[in-house]
Amino acid sequence: MDLQILLAAAAGAAGASALFIASSRAHITRWFPLSRHPKKPKGLVEVKKVKNPHPDWQPGQKLPHPYDSYKRLELDPVQEGAGLYPFVISSVVPRPIAFISSLSKEGVGNLSPYSYFGVMSHDPPFVTIGTCATSGRPNRMKDSQQNILETGEFTLNMMSEWFLEAANHTCGNYDRGVNEIELAGLTPVPSVRVKPPRIDEAAVQFECKLRHTYDVKNSKGEVTATIIIGEVVLVHVLEAVTGKTGHGHIYVEFDKYAPVSRLGGNTYARITETYDLPRPGKEWQDRDAMVKPAKL
Repeated sequence: MDLQILLAAAAGAAGASALFIASSRAHITRWFPLSRHPKKPKGLVEVKKVKNPHPDWQPGQKLPHPYDSYKRLELDPVQEGAGLYPFVISSVVPRPIAFISSLSKEGVGNLSPYSYFGVMSHDPPFVTIGTCATSGRPNRMKDSQQNILETGEFTLNMMSEWFLEAANHTCGNYDRGVNEIELAGLTPVPSVRVKPPRIDEAAVQFECKLRHTYDVKNSKGEVTATIIIGEVVLVHVLEAVTGKTGHGHIYVEFDKYAPVSRLGGNTYARITETYDLPRPGKEWQDRDAMVKPAKL
């Protein structure tokens, strides 16, 4: 299955905007506004609505497997150690990218992208960041982690295609004290409730405060990573990428947002196709003829 489609299906779960054409037919572009002279937003990739992979599937039916062999490999994390890295980053995909802006206690800025990242809740919104230990530093901490631990604050800026190359330029193994925002030519803007700046190029920006940290240790007892848990205390979103639900709540329209996801190695992905899958109703649990228990 196309990884870009998987990402698009997840991003589209919030629903479609009333400003865009809604249709179940294949190959309907999502960026066409309801106007006589539709205009695609400048620089954005066309996103098409397509059919889901098995539109005629019925509950209980087996779906075709793409491979003849079901032979599986077993990987023991203790034995693999750090060698498990290429497998992890290429199998847990696609991953959204968080652009972390932080300040040292001396006030020096740092900016770095992280794909070990996720949102964990919405009321209130909490985010997690995984930062791996770095052997080349005296304290084995990346600058982002050290800054967040020292100040307790950071901003999380979501990645979009229109500034991808500049964003990628910040991930080099630069010396501590180098300001990646200036190095990449990005634009810092003041935050409201925290000191680290936001990145003006980002359509979605979260101001965050540190709430918890958890050190991850390997089988030798060495700290190999730290999980940072932050609370979002203020959100900034570019109005041009937003829509409203039927209840008046703001959401982000992904075809205007142009989010970037990371796959394995140096490979990234964009959304080009989407499809919708409705949730099954509870009545299916009572239809014995339709629902068959899985064979273990």
